[in-house]
Amino acid sequence: MSDITARPKMLITVTEDWAFCSHRIPTAMAARDAGYDVAVVARMGDSRVRIETLGFRAIPWAIKRESMSPLSELAALRDLIRIYRRERPDAVYHVAIKSILYGTLAARLARVKRVYNLFSGMGVVFISDRPKFRLIRALATPVLRWAMRPNTVRLQVQNADDRAMLNGLGIGAPDRTDLMPGSGLDLENYPETPEPAAERPLAVAVSRMLWDKGIGELAEAARWLKDRNAPIRVVLVGAPDPANPASIPEATLKAWTDEGVLEWWGRRDDVPDILKQSHIAVLPSYREGMPRSLLEAASVGRPLVAFDAPGCRDLVRDGENGLLVPFRDAAALADALETLAKDGDMRRRLGARARRDVETTYGAAAIRARLVEIFRSGR
Repeated sequence: MSDITARPKMLITVTEDWAFCSHRIPTAMAARDAGYDVAVVARMGDSRVRIETLGFRAIPWAIKRESMSPLSELAALRDLIRIYRRERPDAVYHVAIKSILYGTLAARLARVKRVYNLFSGMGVVFISDRPKFRLIRALATPVLRWAMRPNTVRLQVQNADDRAMLNGLGIGAPDRTDLMPGSGLDLENYPETPEPAAERPLAVAVSRMLWDKGIGELAEAARWLKDRNAPIRVVLVGAPDPANPASIPEATLKAWTDEGVLEWWGRRDDVPDILKQSHIAVLPSYREGMPRSLLEAASVGRPLVAFDAPGCRDLVRDGENGLLVPFRDAAALADALETLAKDGDMRRRLGARARRDVETTYGAAAIRARLVEIFRSGR
């Protein structure tokens, strides 16, 4: 028997292959360090090649993240049960609501010994007040309570608010919930860099173009900044996400650009270089697990601006590494951005502290070591 086949097996299950590559590689590396043979279960697309190049087996899952069809969802669940029964993993690691719900049910039916569920954010199902999502939440919550009941199931959350919510709903248990501050950032890809000289400092929001990322409030703040001729440029970096019900139409983003309120640069693959050009990082999201785009900006040494919202307030400490703004207050958001645009000393002081925070708490090495400890202990 080869060394690989003798090792215990872990499946890391996400809905999309690109989501694994953007956020979960440190997790997979930690599982490998802990002695597991790791395979990735996801809807496979262009990122499959990278997954396999990293040495992980890719297992296609017939899942549609955007689907709301009961028949399609049942088919996805049945396919995952089939995968788990065939693969017979020793442990599974699920990321985000849909993978957690279907994966934990499949793991119980396939009698998987150890289940880890990462709530990387509560998602639209738990944060939206729209009737459709309230109904889904009402249906999903008791199922999640049942699925999470065994002592073999552990939860991971990225901020204290999510931990309190899940424990309050009876989905999590305090003794089986681990606080994991982020997914682990590769600091070498985001080196600390002095801000460039500029007459109009650049405030950059790197995000999917979603209403619940606060992009609408940021556009409103940018309009006020333009009206009072504030010395600042506001730039959006990212694409709409048509699979998400909160996606902002491309026509709206182009209209803001045509109006001269802000600049929309679209999806970019050179985010580290963009952050080096920037002076301020902004993400007025309504709720995050741990906001990765702000972590990336902090690593480069930029001050952070965010709403006082779950996830964001775990990272951004007002007056220390950035500025926290009252929730959904576009006027206060404009004031915070203008303050930083006009005060270079404050920007550099807050940015330097942001970099130190990332080095000590949020870097890939720290997160990877914590995950290795959890996986090796079997907790």
